[in-house]
Amino acid sequence: MGLHLAGFDVTGIDIKPQPHYPFRFVQADAMRLPVRLTDFDFIWASPPCQAYIRKGISIKDGRHQKLIEPTRAALISSGKPWVIENVEGAPVRPDLILCGTMFGLAIRRHRWFEGSPPLAPWVPATCDHGKKIVGVYGHPHGKRGAAPKHAKPMLPGSLKTWSEAMGINWMTTGELAEAIPPAYAEFIGRAVLAGST
Repeated sequence: MGLHLAGFDVTGIDIKPQPHYPFRFVQADAMRLPVRLTDFDFIWASPPCQAYIRKGISIKDGRHQKLIEPTRAALISSGKPWVIENVEGAPVRPDLILCGTMFGLAIRRHRWFEGSPPLAPWVPATCDHGKKIVGVYGHPHGKRGAAPKHAKPMLPGSLKTWSEAMGINWMTTGELAEAIPPAYAEFIGRAVLAGST
């Protein structure tokens, strides 16, 4: 959605069905694409992050593939401009680090972005970690917010509060848990179109 808002004609590709995806969609394995990357003007890749999560609940038994390196290789060989997005600590060069609070959103969802050409190290604003946030971390926290042991001040969680915090109104809670706010992609997409990367 963010790339669409920036002015791109978007085609999404995912190995799983995405019935709520609002644009042209191709169900396919990104490592064995039925389309040529060279047919696109700009490529945005978000390899699965589960293998790289450092905080919170994450199963580390090898069931999650590490796909950043093969994704990067495919993007480089395309010769097209690209961005890889992933979680903090993933093996991407953090040209740019974005947080929801930089866009006035009630969510702290830091994501690293590596690009080719390299993304300029500009940000829309600094993080504001002083205000209460909605915790979109895999399951809603309920009417009282996060468990008291959490250090972060969190607002109650529900599909409604998650949707508002992320700026997304077409996904389920499960889909929201794995998404990034469209504001991130719109910010980067506008910079790409303006030629300021």
